[in-house]
Amino acid sequence: MVWVQTKTKSELTLHLQQFSVPYEFPVYFTEGLFHTDNSALVDALCRLETDKRHKVVIFLDDGLSAANPDLLARIDAYVDHHAAYIEMVAPPVLVPGGEKIKSDIHFVEQMQQTLYDYRIDRHSYAIAIGGGAVLDAVGLVAATTHRGVRHIRVPSTVLSQNDSGVGVKNGVNLYGAKNYIGTFSPPFAVLNDIDFVMGLGTRDKIAGMAEAVKVALIRDAGFFDWLEQNADPLATFEKQAMAHLIRRCAELHMHQIGHGGDPFEMGSARPLDYGHWSAHKLEGLTRYHVRHGEAVAIGIALDARYSVLSGLLGAGAETRICFLLEHLGFKLWHPALEKRTAEGTLELMIGLQEFREHLGGELTITLLSDIGIGIEVHQMDTDLVLQSIAWLKARQES
Repeated sequence: MVWVQTKTKSELTLHLQQFSVPYEFPVYFTEGLFHTDNSALVDALCRLETDKRHKVVIFLDDGLSAANPDLLARIDAYVDHHAAYIEMVAPPVLVPGGEKIKSDIHFVEQMQQTLYDYRIDRHSYAIAIGGGAVLDAVGLVAATTHRGVRHIRVPSTVLSQNDSGVGVKNGVNLYGAKNYIGTFSPPFAVLNDIDFVMGLGTRDKIAGMAEAVKVALIRDAGFFDWLEQNADPLATFEKQAMAHLIRRCAELHMHQIGHGGDPFEMGSARPLDYGHWSAHKLEGLTRYHVRHGEAVAIGIALDARYSVLSGLLGAGAETRICFLLEHLGFKLWHPALEKRTAEGTLELMIGLQEFREHLGGELTITLLSDIGIGIEVHQMDTDLVLQSIAWLKARQES
């Protein structure tokens, strides 16, 4: 609905226009996505128009392709089997995974060129298959081509299936700033295939579980209890446990985005970024040798200890949180936490200012008042941050 309100004062006329746009997209949880009898992808493509052949371009994470040598053949077989509904205009385009695709704008331009060359329009599809970085970059390309072509995400990692893949953000890095160029643009659909997760290496499986701990800590104490009770099957990557972790984590993220009142982050609060202010800086300080999930786990532990020191969280809760993270396989210390500039400033505290600038508005950090309950604060005490770092280092050395 569009309505116009007119206000007149002297020679000034103000027309105030307001409208709302509802968003809806399906998130599928499946396995064997490219088995010919799995209808999830066809269902997603056809959810608005059921009686046409849909033009698609697929961008495929080259690391995922290398780890699954038969994936290209399975995609081809799937498309052939469902040729009445899918027109794949070119073989899947291999793109680099990880921070590489996000750190060179050339890859964005190449993908836009591909969509241009194959005349992908606003009713055609750009499908991204891969980890969170690939989804971020392809999402940006889709959102800015013709002001938005339909984008389907096929996340292949724990982190992208339970967090970023079901969100509404896209972006790449520029000027050394993480996600400096980006959009808020919801996908057309998300297809989570647990088989991709089960084929990951150990480090990637572990890293993605940090976001589940994070969202449990700020929104769902019962889920945190479940994570503790199932730490053994999760630490050994039992399929059913991993599938439940991913689904519940995704549900909590989607609920926050859909019902938290600020899906496009117009305000200053970012509850889903609990543990992230230091994590983003730590990633950069280590030149991304510390992966996002690993940095988030350290950030969670740091902010849990800070929450206790600042009197917000009961003593002992931070130890409980760290024990779970360590049980899942995380290391909660890195020497870069103590890195200082030539002038003696703690690099991590510079990250706090960068975090505020990225979010806009006043500094807003989510801490904990209890397991399952996040609380917003607007300043961080440097001395307490230092004490929290020292506490983590002492844990690592004990």
